Amino acid sequence: AFLHGNLHEEIYMDQPKGFVVKGKEEMIYKLKKSLYGLKLAPRKWYFKFHIFMQSQGFVRSDVDHC
Repeated sequence: AFLHGNLHEEIYMDQPKGFVVKGKEEMIYKLKKSLYGLKLAPRKWYFKFHIFMQSQGFVRSDVDHC
């Protein structure tokens, strides 16, 4: 599972089925963090992980970028 990475884009979503608030069925939500299943989730998680690893003194290998 991905950790909830920070978003720099504005992303909105409908209320998920089964979690619709009565009286507010037409509302949409602006996401503050990436969600598992969001197309951007892997990229956001990797970026957050990359920044953390750099802050701990690790550097990316020139041989293997995976």
